[in-house]
Amino acid sequence: MADSSITVAVTGGSGKVGGQVAHRLAGRGVVQRIVAPRPERAPRLPGAEVAGASYADRHAMQRALDGVDTLFLVSGREASDRVRQHANAVDAAVAAGVERIVYLSFVGAGPKATFTFARDHWHTEEYIRARGVRFTFVRDNMYQAMLPGFVGKDGCLRAPAGTGAVAAVAHDDVADAVTSVLLDEAHQAESYELTGPEALTFAQIAKHLSEVTGRPIQYHPETLEEAYLSRSTYDAHDWEVAGWVTSFQAIATGELAEVTDTVRVLTGHPPMDFRDYLGRCPQTYQHLV
Repeated sequence: MADSSITVAVTGGSGKVGGQVAHRLAGRGVVQRIVAPRPERAPRLPGAEVAGASYADRHAMQRALDGVDTLFLVSGREASDRVRQHANAVDAAVAAGVERIVYLSFVGAGPKATFTFARDHWHTEEYIRARGVRFTFVRDNMYQAMLPGFVGKDGCLRAPAGTGAVAAVAHDDVADAVTSVLLDEAHQAESYELTGPEALTFAQIAKHLSEVTGRPIQYHPETLEEAYLSRSTYDAHDWEVAGWVTSFQAIATGELAEVTDTVRVLTGHPPMDFRDYLGRCPQTYQHLV
């Protein structure tokens, strides 16, 4: 029997954003249900139930969401059928009586976005709109935690990003913003784009990484041909490689460069800049030291 006092369900509870949101809600005394495909990996928190379900299994999702008012829907892992999986989760939520969905999307989500995965987010947003449920879309930029990982052990950051810039954001700031939205009903039908406080080129990112690692980090702007060729040796599907490469193309075209003040507006504090992030999270660049 579902706990009738549960008001919020959080998916992706074992991940960076979902897990941090679940911890923040627990700290506020919110009774919640954490939904995860591998429940053994979900955090055990005061006032939180854990339910096992994946987006691919609509019936399991519906059971997991029974009695929930608000769903925080973290976008699923990249997959060829990710939009379909998202639709399963949305259908399950509607069938279970969920009244509001807060969906974690991506900046610039649209049908013609250069970044192919941003198109997936747009299709998911449109599906949520069509189901008639109350919604809020929280669109985050590329995560700051990802940037050091783009650098190889040889100290070279290779990407077809040209001279474009990216306003990357910290997971902590996204989690704070999402928590604020979940706890306030005043965000109906809004789309919020979350970014860091500055847009950095990859040359600037390499410079910051050089400073913290104490070794020279260089940026090599690849051509598209070089980008696809260098990633053709990975054990990945074509659609996956296209997603990686087009994320950098979107930087080159300026689609990820806009800086917003949304983190400050939603949370009351400024977003973390990349230098501060590196100071707080040295583990992200240890492979370069």
